[in-house]
Amino acid sequence: MIFTSEAGRRLLHERYRELLATWPVPSDQRLLPTREGETFIVSSGPVAAPPLVLLHGSASTTLEWIGDVAAWSEHFRVHAVDLLGEPGLSAPVRPALNAQADWLDDVLEGLGIHAPTRMVARSLGGWFALDYAVRRPGRVERLALLTPAGIGRQKSLIFVPALFLQPFGRWGTLQTMRLVAGPLPSGDATEYGRFALQVHEHFRPRRVRLPVFTDEQLAKLDLLVIVGGRDRMLDAQETKRRLPEQTVVLPKAGHMVPAQTERVLEWLRK
Repeated sequence: MIFTSEAGRRLLHERYRELLATWPVPSDQRLLPTREGETFIVSSGPVAAPPLVLLHGSASTTLEWIGDVAAWSEHFRVHAVDLLGEPGLSAPVRPALNAQADWLDDVLEGLGIHAPTRMVARSLGGWFALDYAVRRPGRVERLALLTPAGIGRQKSLIFVPALFLQPFGRWGTLQTMRLVAGPLPSGDATEYGRFALQVHEHFRPRRVRLPVFTDEQLAKLDLLVIVGGRDRMLDAQETKRRLPEQTVVLPKAGHMVPAQTERVLEWLRK
């Protein structure tokens, strides 16, 4: 079970639905059937606009994009997807990594996206987006990635001290979040930040080492990569070394980089 208890799942989903009601622009919410399980999607923006698919990170939800969607949906039909096996409203299953592309095939088909699309993705979602672009040449025309897995080395020792903080209740959970994610953006004490804290109290995140993509695979993609110089989960300097022209390093940021709404929008509209 991906949640610590059924009561925890109900609490998170109830609060998630409450926060979804604050989505800043008109939206359609739906559950799409896929071969791997139902997938929850929030769609915003003009129906006839070019599509933009958003994939959030681990232990997170579509709420990651609540500060970006108003600007992006002025120019795109934005589809924010809850990843499978995460705390959102998609099915609580975790398909094998090599099945993720098939799942995204079903998502795009269900959304009626047949032409090449743009994607914005963060962390684990960044790995899924990269994997899809590599496996499905021509299906993704442009990728904006925030602290993506699969380029720089994935660090592991950071989780060892985090284990010693777990017995200390909510304080320990908050310190673990800060230890693992690095410096958090300002405003992490907002209601969305409190929801993130609840997620870490009631949800079991993935513990998996993600494969790294080759230079040859990455060279074929049209990328913007934004990383935090103080990321404690992924090696930002290695990402910059491998993709020097495509990577922007925010020196004081951790794994959860501050809002990059306008920078990403400018890139998407080129």
